[in-house]
This record gives sequence, structure tokens and C-alpha cells, in this order.
Amino acid sequence: MAPEPSHGQHAAPPGLPPSLRLVFWETTARCNLQCVHCRRMDEGGDASGDLTGGEARQMIADLAAHWPGLILVFSGGEPLMRDDTLDLAREARGRGLAAALATNGTLVTPALAARIAEAGFRRVSVSLDGAAAATHDAIRGQAGSFDAALRGLRLVRDAAVPVQINMSITRRNAAELEPMFRLAEAERVAALHIFIVVPVGCGMSLGPEDRLSPDEYERLLREFYRRSGASPLEAKATCAPQYARLVRQVQATDGAAAPGDQRRPSPGGGCLAGTGVCFVGHGGEVFPCGYLPVSCGNVREAPLSHLWATSDVFVRLRDRGQLGGKCGCCEFATVCGGCRARAFAATGDWMAEEPDCLYRPQRR
Repeated sequence: MAPEPSHGQHAAPPGLPPSLRLVFWETTARCNLQCVHCRRMDEGGDASGDLTGGEARQMIADLAAHWPGLILVFSGGEPLMRDDTLDLAREARGRGLAAALATNGTLVTPALAARIAEAGFRRVSVSLDGAAAATHDAIRGQAGSFDAALRGLRLVRDAAVPVQINMSITRRNAAELEPMFRLAEAERVAALHIFIVVPVGCGMSLGPEDRLSPDEYERLLREFYRRSGASPLEAKATCAPQYARLVRQVQATDGAAAPGDQRRPSPGGGCLAGTGVCFVGHGGEVFPCGYLPVSCGNVREAPLSHLWATSDVFVRLRDRGQLGGKCGCCEFATVCGGCRARAFAATGDWMAEEPDCLYRPQRR
């Protein structure tokens, strides 16, 4: 076992800028599936380097001391393959944090669903990458995974825990956006969040034929906007910062949501990497988000509160004036910011322009 960290010499500076709202914690590298788009950098799934329970509790205590009410997402890998995930969720809840669980759903049994409910998760997200079994199973790398995920989703929902569907989108499944809305509504879930796959980790193996072109990307976001306005679901586009720009453009043009819409879809907040969100890897390494593999330090060496305030990577990300290319002269820079992970994947510079954005800035 790794030694417990000693953080006493790293007092977090006052006035942490800005407030950390959401932390994704990769609880373990282990997973029972082999998804083609997985963000994991280490595909072997070796859990020997996972944070210990003591290290995890120290991180939770640090978060609770600085950001009461922060949402801590227990992710993976597959978090249900870690024995103490539910105990740590109770610890987080007891310290005033909001706990959420991100699972592939395939390991959920009736007994486990009851334990998940008892642990007090605010929400459980289940990954479904297609509205049909054939699509989902091909992406997830295991026959039967769609049926198992849907069964797990229903068990958690019926245990009175709000459920969210996460759909990672490539060209393989983009045509199933509309059916996915219908499926989510039929399953009476609380939310549908789509994630436009970023070419990192296993996703780097996706060929050009699997990746949405900028034009396809834009059309898909417009379709998502249209469909989300007509749905009772909470619908969000994640890892798609230009959605914030697109929604503002559409609403400025239309003056309101499209005819027949039940509500105005939220524009979202653009790229939040390092500004309201960060990701903690299974070994304690801190990143701006789960798709931007640029280290900001390690919680085994310093508290996350200290890293959030002092990391040069975070400081640079918060300065939109340093954005390069067309992002740097875009009138939507402060509401969108472009995907910093896609910029890094394309150029090696996380402040370069967003390579998959169709928009041409009007400001020079």
C-alpha cells in the first residue's frame, strides 16, 4: 500500500480563484468493459496505483473544508469494482459534499441498487451509447452490455435514485440521438447528457471515419438543441463548449425557443476545464478535465485545494486572453472558450484554437 500523504506543509492560500464546483474522481482503473472511446490513458486497468481509502478520505476532507456542497463524481474505470466506493460516498455526504455515481450499469443487482440508494448519491449516471443493443454493444466491446446496462438503470431508478443517461457520440451512433431521447423519456430518467468524444486515451484509435466533422458536429448540436427544447428531460451537451455559442445565436435570432418547445434549452457554460471543473486520476494525478492529459500536480503530494489555486496550468486556462487562433479573436470566447482538450490533441497546445468548431469569428 502507498504511504498516506502528509499535507500539513501545504496550506491552501486564501481566496481560491475561482470556486471549484465539480470534481470527477477516477476511483479505479479497473473496468469490466473495453470501450472504443474510453478516455483512460492506461488501458491495462491495473488498480495497484489507485488511491488508498485513507488517501481518498483526505482528499474528501480537503474538498469539504474549502467547497461545501461541491459535487464529487465517483467515476472510473468502473467505480463499482472498487470495494469501498459506497463507503467513501457516505463519507463525502457526511462532510457536506454532494456525491454522484458514474457507472456503466452492468454490475448492478437488486441488492447493490439498494446499497447505492442507501449511500445517498444525488444522482447516478448510466452510460448508454446507442438506443439499440447492436450499437451500444459494439462501442462498449461486450455483447449483452446494453441489456445489462438497461437492467441496472431500471434497478437504480426503481430504488428511488435519480438516474441520468450519458451518451458518448461519434459518427457511429450520431444518428441515434433522436431514438435516445425517446428511450430516455420512456425509461423515466431525470436527464440525458451527451458527450462528444474527444480523441484522447483509447479514443485516439478512432479513425477519421468515426469522428464527426465540424459540419456534422454543428448539425448534431443544432438537432440536440431542437430536441431538448421539446423534452421534459434535463438535457445537456458536455465536452461541446460551442453549444454555449450556438444556443445564444439561435435564441438571439428566434427571440425564444423554437415553436412547440416546452422550455428554452440551457446554453451551458462553455469549456469549464480548470475554471469550475477538474479531474483526479485513479493515482491522484490532477487534470483540468478527464480529456486533457496535462498534469496539474498530484493529491498525494499536495492538497487539491492548493493545486487548484496555484497550478500554472489552471492559471493559464483561466485567462481567456491567452487563447490562440480564431478562439482568441472570437466574440464568444468568454462564453465558449473552445475545447481545450481537442486543441491539445490537435496541436500539443491546450490554448490553441478549437479545431472542430465551424464558426468564423466576426471580431478581428
